[in-house]
Amino acid sequence: MKSQSIFRLAFAAIIGLAAMSAQAMGVDLQAFVSPELGLALAVGMGNIELLMKSMDGIEAKLKAMSDKADGELATLGKVSTDTKTALEAIGTQQRELADRMLTLEQKGLTPKTEEPKSQRWGDQFVASEAFKGAVSALGQRIRVGSVGFEVKNTLVGSDTNVAPDRKPGIVPGAFQPLTLESLYNSVPTSSNAIEFTRENVFTNSAAEASEGAAKAESALTWTLVNMPVSTVAHWIKISRQLAADAPALAAYVNQRMRYGVDRRVETQLAVGDGVAPNISGFMDAGNYTAHGYADASLGAVLKKLVLIRKIIGDMVAAGYNPTAIVFNPADWATVEIDIFTAGSANIVPFRYDEMGRPVLFGRRVVESSGMTADTFAVGDFTNAGTIHNREGVIVEMSDSDGDNFTKNLITLRAERRLALASEVPAAIRGGDLTPA
Repeated sequence: MKSQSIFRLAFAAIIGLAAMSAQAMGVDLQAFVSPELGLALAVGMGNIELLMKSMDGIEAKLKAMSDKADGELATLGKVSTDTKTALEAIGTQQRELADRMLTLEQKGLTPKTEEPKSQRWGDQFVASEAFKGAVSALGQRIRVGSVGFEVKNTLVGSDTNVAPDRKPGIVPGAFQPLTLESLYNSVPTSSNAIEFTRENVFTNSAAEASEGAAKAESALTWTLVNMPVSTVAHWIKISRQLAADAPALAAYVNQRMRYGVDRRVETQLAVGDGVAPNISGFMDAGNYTAHGYADASLGAVLKKLVLIRKIIGDMVAAGYNPTAIVFNPADWATVEIDIFTAGSANIVPFRYDEMGRPVLFGRRVVESSGMTADTFAVGDFTNAGTIHNREGVIVEMSDSDGDNFTKNLITLRAERRLALASEVPAAIRGGDLTPA
C-alpha cells in the first residue's frame, strides 16, 4: 500500500507538468484523451482537486481489493478468481493511464511551426529523457524516485520582462542655504536708484563750560550716496515639448532658475564691488570698517576667537550691538574645531540656540558661501543698511527669441532687481581672519 501512495503522488506531479506543457504547445486535450483521463489532466489548467479525486478513486478501489485478497488468504488460504480479476483490471487501468500520458506528452512536444524557439523550464523537463523514462516506468508499475534534468540555457531578466522601479519626481542637486538677506531690513522701491545722505564724520566736542565762557564747537559732515538698482539675471532654453509633456521637470527648471538668481544675490550682498552693474556688498570698501588688528596683538592661542571677541567689544563701545558674525563655511569649521579643542583652561562662551544655530559670544553665527574664505564680518546688520527690492525673482518665457519659433524652443529668463544701501559702515567690522 505504501508503494501505491508514492505512485499516486509521483504520478499526479508528472501528469500536472505534462498537461501544462501540452497546453502551452497547443495540444487539444479534450479531443485527445478520454473523459476519465481528461478529468485527471484538468490539473494542467489549474484544477488540482479534480485530479486528486480521480487518483483517490483508483487508490480506493485498489485498497479495497487488496484488503479483500488479504481476508481471503486468511480464511480460505487462497485468493478467489473474482478478486484476482478485479486486481488485474485496476492494474490495467493504471497502465492505460500511463500509456496515454506518454502518448500525450510525445504529441505535446511537437511544435506547430518550424521556427525554433526557446523552451521554458517546464518544456525542457517534459522533453528530458529522465521524464520519459519515469513515465515509462510508471506504466510498468516500477517505483520512481526523484527526476532531475539539466537546464540548457541561463534565464536572465531584462527590460522586456522586468519593469524598472521608477522613482517619482526629480532628484535635485545641491541647494545651498541663503542666509545673508535675512540679516537686513528689506523694503520695496519703485525707482531704478537709491539715494541717501550718509553721515561721514562726527566730531563730538561737547564739554562743560563756565558761565560766560565760549562753548565748544562740534563738527558733522555728510556724504550723498547714490546706489543704482542692479539686475541679476540668467536664462536657459528648453523644448516646447518638455514644457508641455513633462510639467514636473519644467517646474524643477523654474525652481532652479529662481535659485540661481538668489544664489548670485547672496554673493553680491557680501562681496559685490559696486562697479556697474554689480551690487555694492557690505565687504566693499567704504561699506564696513576694517578691524585694524595685527597678529601680534592677539596673543599666543585661539587667535581667531580672540580677534572676534575684541571686535565685538569695540563695536559695543562705539554704540553698536552686533547681531551676527558672518563666516565662510570652511572658516567657521576651523573656528568651531578650535572651540572644541580649547580644553578646560580656555572656556569659550559657545552654544546652539533652540533652532540648532551656533551662537558665539552671545551672537548668532551665520555661514555663507558668498563670503570670501579667510575673511569675516561682525555686524549690527539691522542698523548697517537696507535692501531695496525693485522686483522679486521673475521667471518669464518666450518663443520669440532668435530661431526659437522654428526649432520649437522656449527661452526661460529669471531675473531680479535690487540694491543694498550700506548706510552705516561703522556698524560692520571685519577683514582678515588671520591678520599679518
